[in-house]
Order: sequence, then structure tokens, then C-alpha cells
Amino acid sequence: MLPTRFATDTSLDALARRMRFLGYDVATFRGVTLEELFDLAGRESRAVLTLSPRHPRRYSAVPARVVPRADLAAALRAAIEGVDPAGTPFSRCALCNTALQARHPLEGRGEIPGRVLRRLRVALYCPQCGKWYWNGSHVDRMCAWLSRTLGRDVTWPHDPPVVPG
Repeated sequence: MLPTRFATDTSLDALARRMRFLGYDVATFRGVTLEELFDLAGRESRAVLTLSPRHPRRYSAVPARVVPRADLAAALRAAIEGVDPAGTPFSRCALCNTALQARHPLEGRGEIPGRVLRRLRVALYCPQCGKWYWNGSHVDRMCAWLSRTLGRDVTWPHDPPVVPG
């Protein structure tokens, strides 16, 4: 069984971001060789996601999953097959993999557009890189792509239920 935590290099950045949108813990290491990637993954109890079929012998204990190069949708399906995410969709920063914090939207004043602030009930904040996330058309498009790709409904889970008034 693969760990629920992954490591990759920048060659799979687009895949790593989409996996993070789904709640997977995917660390991206920049400028590393394949051997260094396996070493780092082993130290952090992560499985390697790679385009390379080569698995260095000295890292045989480190699990690895080779993903197809041609198609991002196929790569996503291959990467997550049989592995549950570490959290809910949209719970990790797509850029740096840090767990996001729910914040009052007004805390993002100056960084979240005013027209968006007026309608938000919750915003998500990355304490590591300072990026803000909210449910908008960009999330709708990503949810639609993920839903089509995976054949199941993927939604933004962070909006509190509307209480009839």
C-alpha cells in the first residue's frame, strides 16, 4: 500500500497542483536528481511520483509510482489510484503544499478583490506562502475538470451550510 504522502520534482508540477486541490499531500522538490528525490522521499516517508521508469536500487524500499507523460488527466488517475487523500478537497495550498487555514474574508482585504469580499463567507489562507483561496469561477472550472477526469463529483467543501432565515 502506498503512503498517502507523495514527493515529486518540478517535471510534475501541474499534476502535483491538481493532487493538492484534491487534498493529497504532495511535496515538490526543485532541482533534484532522481536519486536525490528518492532519498528525500524516503526520509519523509513519501512515495515518489515520477515520469522515469528507473528506480535506483539503493532506494528499493521507497515506493514509487510512474505516471504517464502524455495526458494530465491520465496521470492524475494513475497517481491517485487506490490512495486516499490526506484531507478534503481544497485543504492544501496548490503552490507550497501547506495545510490551509479558514479565515474571515475581511482578513484578506487588499489581497482579495472587493467584489469578491462582499459575497464570501469563508476564505482560505496559506500561512507559508501567503496565498488566499476562495470559491469562485476558477474553483468552479477546476471542480468541473476534476469531476470529469475522475468520474465523480468534486466540490468546494468549505462553505458553511445556508441556514434558512
